[in-house]
Amino acid sequence: MKKINPYTLPPWLRQIRAVASQVVLPIAIFQGFRTIIFPTTFDVLILGILIFLACAFHLDWF
Repeated sequence: MKKINPYTLPPWLRQIRAVASQVVLPIAIFQGFRTIIFPTTFDVLILGILIFLACAFHLDWF
């Protein structure tokens, strides 16, 4: 699998990626608290997706 070089991406896409990597962790924490208080299947699914995205940004998968 080819590793994506972030400098070859357009500037607007690099900015979206940077903002998303900073925003996904606080949203995941908020969703975790919400899932503890109001556990529904939809909340658990969203929390799983947010945790996956946070790990992917931290490990530079995206």
